This record gives sequence, C-alpha cells and structure tokens, in this order.
Amino acid sequence: MRNIYFLLFIFTLTATACRKANPGTENQTPVVVTPVSQVGLITTSAQFPTADDTFVLTFDATKGNAAFMGKGGDIYIYTGVITDKSTGPTDWKYVKSLSFNAPDAAAKMTAAGTNKYQISLNPRSYYGVPASEKILKLVMLFRSGDGGIKAANTDGSDIFLPLFEANKLNVAFTAPEFQPTYIPTPVISAKMLGDELEVSAVSSNSAKLSLSLNGTEFAAATTATSITGKVKITAPGNQEVKITANDGSSSVENTFTFVLTGAAEVADLPAGAKEGVVFINGGQSAIVTLFAPEKQSIYVVGDFNNWQPSTDQFLKKTPDGKTWWTQIDHLDAQKAYGYQFVVDGKIKVADPYAEIQLDPDNDPSIPAANYPNIPAYPSGKTTGIISVMQASQPSYSFKNTSFQRPEKNKLVVYELHLRDFLKNDNYSTLTDTLSYLTRLGVNAIELMPVTEFEGNSSWGYNVSFYFAPDKAYGNKVALQRFIDECHSRGIAVIMDMVLNHSFGQSPMVQMYFDPATGKPTANSPWFNPDPTHPFNVGYDFNHESQATKSFVKNVLKFWMQQYKIDGYRFDLSKGFTQTNSGTSDASVSAWGNYDASRIAIWKDYNNYIKSIDPNNFYVILEHFAADNEEKELADQGMMLWNNVNGSMNESTMGWVGTSDFSRAFFGTHGFTSGQNLVTYMQSHDEERTMVKNLAYGNSSGSYNVKTLATALKREEQIAAFLFAVPGPKMIWQFQELGYDVGINENGRTGEKPIHWEYFQQTQRRALFNAYAKFISLKKNNTVFNSTNIRFGVNSATKYIQLTDATNTVFVIGNFDVVNHTTNIDLGT
Repeated sequence: MRNIYFLLFIFTLTATACRKANPGTENQTPVVVTPVSQVGLITTSAQFPTADDTFVLTFDATKGNAAFMGKGGDIYIYTGVITDKSTGPTDWKYVKSLSFNAPDAAAKMTAAGTNKYQISLNPRSYYGVPASEKILKLVMLFRSGDGGIKAANTDGSDIFLPLFEANKLNVAFTAPEFQPTYIPTPVISAKMLGDELEVSAVSSNSAKLSLSLNGTEFAAATTATSITGKVKITAPGNQEVKITANDGSSSVENTFTFVLTGAAEVADLPAGAKEGVVFINGGQSAIVTLFAPEKQSIYVVGDFNNWQPSTDQFLKKTPDGKTWWTQIDHLDAQKAYGYQFVVDGKIKVADPYAEIQLDPDNDPSIPAANYPNIPAYPSGKTTGIISVMQASQPSYSFKNTSFQRPEKNKLVVYELHLRDFLKNDNYSTLTDTLSYLTRLGVNAIELMPVTEFEGNSSWGYNVSFYFAPDKAYGNKVALQRFIDECHSRGIAVIMDMVLNHSFGQSPMVQMYFDPATGKPTANSPWFNPDPTHPFNVGYDFNHESQATKSFVKNVLKFWMQQYKIDGYRFDLSKGFTQTNSGTSDASVSAWGNYDASRIAIWKDYNNYIKSIDPNNFYVILEHFAADNEEKELADQGMMLWNNVNGSMNESTMGWVGTSDFSRAFFGTHGFTSGQNLVTYMQSHDEERTMVKNLAYGNSSGSYNVKTLATALKREEQIAAFLFAVPGPKMIWQFQELGYDVGINENGRTGEKPIHWEYFQQTQRRALFNAYAKFISLKKNNTVFNSTNIRFGVNSATKYIQLTDATNTVFVIGNFDVVNHTTNIDLGT
C-alpha cells in the first residue's frame, strides 16, 4: 500500500503543476500522504503495517538504550511475533535468529545511513505463521553478531510493533513520541500546569477526525487522514488523550494516558520508615521509600492501582530533596503485591531494596523444584523487572542460636558454586549433600554470589539486586534452612559479596544513566561514570560517596541479621577506591600500590560489621595489593586471599625450577601470624591444577606426571604441604577429587560438567581421604597454628617444620620427576 500511495503522491504533484494549462482538471481532489515519522526507535514504511503486506522496518540506533549508537558493525534483529495464541508479551512465537554464535543471515539489518538500519519484512512469510493464526504484534531486540550488545527500549524492555487489520479504518498517534512497549507509552517531556501538549494522529482512510483531552475536544478535521492539535493542560492528575475517526461507515478510537505532576509535597519521613518497604497497621498499609536525589517526580504503580500512575501514589519528598515516599493503604497482609517506581515519567524501575523481583524473561525457565510458586508476572500491564512486597510472608525459625564460629587458624573453607556443584542446583539439594562435606571435614562453605544476578546461569558477579537471593537457586526460607543446617554440623557460611560494581538491571544504575554515552551520569549518588581501576566489570561504585556507604552498610546488616551468615568474601576489594590508577593492563601495578583512602574505606566497613556482630565474623578480601597495605588491614582483623596456584601447580607438574611457594607463609608478607591470610591453590578464578598436570606434567623414563595415577598422587603430596602451612585454608569444589575439567570449558563462566562419579573411583577416593586426614590434623592440633616455622620450598626437595611446646611436625617431599638425596636439618 505504501508504494501505491507514493505513486499517487507523485501523480498529484504532477497534476497540480499542469492545472493552468488544463482547466478541466481543476476539480480533481489531490491524494495527500502523510510521511511516516522518523523520530522513533523503530519506524515503518507503511503507516499501518499489516501481517500480509511487505514493509521496511527502520531501527534508529540513537534511540532507546542507544546500545549501538556510533558503533557500526553488523546488527541482527532478534525477533518473534505475538499472536492470538500467545499467553502474554513474553510468549514469543516463531522466533528468528535464536543463535548469535551463528547468526541468521535473514535477520541481518542493512545499514541505511548514520545510526540507521533497515530490514524488509512480510510478517506472515518471514516468520512462517500459518494463515489460521492472527499476528497481533512483532516483538524484537537488536543484537550484535556475538550477542554481546543488545539494543532495546530505554528501560531495557523488548520492542513491540503492533500490526493492523487490512482494509479497515485504523488510527494511530504519531506524536508525542511513543516508546514501543507492549502497551505503548508516550515519551512526554516534563509538563507543568499551563503548558501546551502537541498531539498528532493519522488514520488509514479519509475520515472525520477529532482529538480530545479528558473528554473535551481540542482539534477536529473533516475528510482528512491526519490531524495535529495543541492543548493547554490546566489541572494536575491523570490525563487521557483520545483520537476518534469516522469515515461514514465505521468509527474507531485510540487513547493514551499520562499523569501531569504538580509540585511534589515536601514532608518528613514517617517514624519507622526506611529505604524500601515498611508495613504498618498489621500489614494493611505500607510506607514505600526510594532514595533518588535530583528527581522531579516519582510514582509507585503496582497491583494495588492496576499499574497506572495516579495522584494518590505520587510520592512526597523529604525536605533535603533526596528521599521520596508514600503510604499505600487497604492492603491484604497475606497477598503478594508487585510494584515499580515511575521516575520522571521516563523509566520504570524495581525497588533496589526488594527481597523478591519478577523477571518476565528469565523466571519462566526456573524449575519449580528450585523455586516453587513464583508469583505471576502482570503480563500486559507493565514491562521490565518488578518488585514484590508482602506483609505476611513465609518465614523460617532458626534452630541454632548459639553457633560458635571456627577459629580463624582452624578455618578450612570450601568454595562452592551451586550451579556447577549439583545437577539439582538448589538449596534444598545442597542441604541434603552436606554429609559429603562433613565427611571431608571442612568447617566453612563459601557460596559464590547468590544475590539476584542477571539471567539464571551465571557465576553471580553480574549483580543487579542486593537484598534478594537469586530465584535460580531457591527462595529465602530454603537458603535460611541451609545455613541453619550448616550451623548444626559446625560449618560456617560465608557469602561472596559483590560491591565493587553493579550491572545494568540495577535500578540504581538505571535511574542515573546516560544512554548516549552508555555510562552512569555524573550526578549518580552511587556510581562513577568511568571506572577508576583495571579489571572492572559493570558499573563502578564510588565508595567515597555517602550514598554508597549507606547502601553498602544496609546490605551488610541485612544478610547478617536476616540470614545469620558468618562472613563475607568481598569480590575485587582492591577496587574500593577513588584513586584513579587507570584501566589499562599497564596500570595494574599502580592499582596495587599502598592506598590510604582505600584503607580508610575498608576500616570503616570493617568497624561497621564489628558493630553489628563482634563475634569472630569473617571479613575476607580479594585484595592482592601491596604487602604493607594488606598488613594494615590484617592488623584490623580482616583476612586476605593468598593465591599460590601458580607455584604449587609448578610443583605438582614437576617443573621444580619455578616452584617456589614461599608466599604461602605469612612471614613473607610481613604478617606476624597466619590467621588473617587465606591461602589456596585453587579458586573459581584459577585453572584446575589437575588439568595442567595432565596436559603439561614433566616426565622421566617411566615416571610421567601426565598419567592420572601419578598426577593424583602429586595432588595428595601438595595437599600435605598446603594444610601444614599455618593459617586458614580454602579449597575449590571437587579439588579433593582431582577435578580435571578446564576453567574455559564451555566458556570461562559457562556451565561445567559435574562428576560426582569421581567419588566412586579408587584413585580419586584416595585423594579425598588424604584431604580429609590433613584437614582433621589441622583442625585438631595446635601445632598447625604455630609461629615457630622453618621451611624450604624453593628447590626440588621441599620441607616444612612446625614446632610448639609439645609437638613437632615435619613435612618433606620430592617434587622432581627423578630421585633426589638430600640432607635436612631437623633443628632442635
């Protein structure tokens, strides 16, 4: 139809130009075609695209989240359809271009000028939808060939394009600009009372058109296919704009609504209110609070107001202008309510403090065994991630209220990633598996991040919400029960906490984000526009900001009090600095230099943790900074990760020329004892030592480290040395069974095969038994806490000697692949 209109349009121009020479044509009625607007994220060559006509779809990379703006390169449409058989906006049918490792050539967009890309579509043919199924909308995202870049709406939601019925009267708004969500949302700049709103609309047929605001007409046109009008807004509150069209045989209408915000009421927070939600009146009312400095208007929408902004739920702001709040009444304490904040009329975000979020893209793939009865998402009423609040929610009563945490010197930590530890990767199954870890003898479990992260399969360092356990592993009660059972077995639970950075689903990132630059804005209360150090991922927290300090302390207190955890391992703790060392590989050395401001930040957090729980709570830092900085932190009771993977693995492989692991000992760091140095030879971040043994092990004659039996025996030998070193120790899951799958299998952070059958194999079981004996010796003999140490670990034959008042322990081993004769001074 667009091509026909275009020809008619050209013909009209020609006829008009000839009228003076041909008076007989003066009574012709010209056909006027309204050009398709090119200001939106997506536009079409047909004003009213249908399921069975071909049209060109144009994507403007400067709009929406602007992920591709200025980047160039190949762009693919990742798309499907919503049909009359879809159950909601997330039920895509006939999806194209599922795999971005081998992108579909038919989904490749064609460059059409700067930041513009196009594709020609005939929906029914392109998607392969049978004629019996009605296509209601196209739904899409735009991706790079490897899937690493995703263009979406401003709020990260999916892009929808409604289709129209052919040969019928249709109407649509063309201004103000609409964000193409499932329920299209107009992008209306901040309006004040007395401002004018300009509205434009089009119809598919010539008709009588009318525009009205709240039932009062403000523009009309007869025998027209387009209309524009301006209207002055004279009252705050909900506004409804309507376009009606009547062509003499049929009548249609379309509407959009928005809320005109007056000046926010200034009022102090009610007594007892805090960030997030506080229930009062027996759960029948909730005080909802959001920290959002410099914002102009905030509404809360949810199940309690049918997801529509209303003057009743226009938040008040505190006198300092930083915190917004409202009270929601007439709630049912037994009911779970979904809700979001609408900020400045532009974005919708979940509550950063909510303990449950609903994600329409990822929740459907979570097994019911992991998280039963996930609340239903309000499909068709809103988009994006939403928060859930409930006054009377399921609770768990801890049985163990007097758990005594293991002394630091006796601590043996088992680092565990639930996804790659158990096929049924949930807390309930993990609880049932604790007998295995009890038999091994570890007395602490360090869970890789379990706070809500992006997607369902992840290492967990792409965190977006900090007060919610990720639903992929289970609910709050299941995690609490797991921790309680650990305590019953004498096992402490340490959380891997990620507070160097946050990822783009975080509402705190979204509220202060510039899509044009792809960075947080300069006025973000929490985040730096640019990271201050190497190895940063996501968006870098500014830990000198008071807002960040307050948020971090709230997070720490929450997990300590709600879940009774026993410690934190802080990811990328060296990044907690505003000293800008640069982000290149060359700046890594400068980043590790003594940093007084970073030390002050960590002392502050550590002192806060002590104020909440002074009873041997573990604060473990992944720091790797200068020794004098780490010593200063250790003197405050903090514990430091100590990685000896490289040197110990050189020993197990038999390459003794580079196998000096003297850094395992606290004295080489300048420490006066080993209790604050967590030494390990494997973690989630290192290649597994058995992988390198089998791939690169040395050999001499018939003795070959690359054979499984020999490699496992050398793992047993290095374990004797590891556990003899005074101070806390950490092992990585299945290290005790000689796990030999490479870290880059299925991608570095990808899912790894789970080999529980290793426990049944005689040679691997022997390694497990050796680990269990070494761990038992360490925990039950004070000599392993001694500061009276002699060692020599920089040659083929290595030894450690520990002495206390009543005992001497001597460990000796030949790590070469040939026999050695050596003399060892046993001392006195």
